[in-house]
Amino acid sequence: MSAREQREAASDAGLSKQRVVAEAVRLADREGVDGLSMRRLAGALGAGAMSLYHYVANKEELLDAMVDIVFEEIDLPRKDADWQSALRRRAISARQVLARHPWAIGLMESRTSAGPANLRHHEAVTACLRKAGFPVLMATHANWLLDSYVYGFALQETSLPFGTADEFANMAEADYLPQLPHDEFPYLNESAQALLAAGYDPAEEFLFGLDLVLGALEPLRVSA
Repeated sequence: MSAREQREAASDAGLSKQRVVAEAVRLADREGVDGLSMRRLAGALGAGAMSLYHYVANKEELLDAMVDIVFEEIDLPRKDADWQSALRRRAISARQVLARHPWAIGLMESRTSAGPANLRHHEAVTACLRKAGFPVLMATHANWLLDSYVYGFALQETSLPFGTADEFANMAEADYLPQLPHDEFPYLNESAQALLAAGYDPAEEFLFGLDLVLGALEPLRVSA
């Protein structure tokens, strides 16, 4: 098919790069990114596979654009807030976004052709750290540490069998505690019983760890 024929086919299908990428994100959200193909995407759009190449040259370019959409959804650090508050809010937003798009967790820092939202995001985070008084190398360390924590936590959450306090309680009572005879596993049994009694909410773990990371970074900056 000639380039002209591809443009005409795309026009007939009502396609645009924005629509193509948005549909790819929806497919990945439902089914994961491994099964995403140009043919599968074209079918979801009701278009011919060749028509998509008018908007994205290949799957790698499509993935770049999809990751850029994810970065666009993450709140940038606020310029009117102190650095810890700004990066705390950004980390919470990133976790929420990655919960919606779990396929993106392993792709966020892997793209060598970064899109505009990706670059704006990294510029804003670096600027926040530098203006807070972190030297260049220390700002880089801080950025790596924060991203590793957020991405690692988000990845772990995708495989947990519970997400809320009620789900944890139900799982612990029905599945976990019966496997923990007190005489054989006294500390695990004690922990499970105490958490159940306290109404433990696993969602609080993210903020607990995040605040520890931010607090540990504070002494490493130079007074701004």
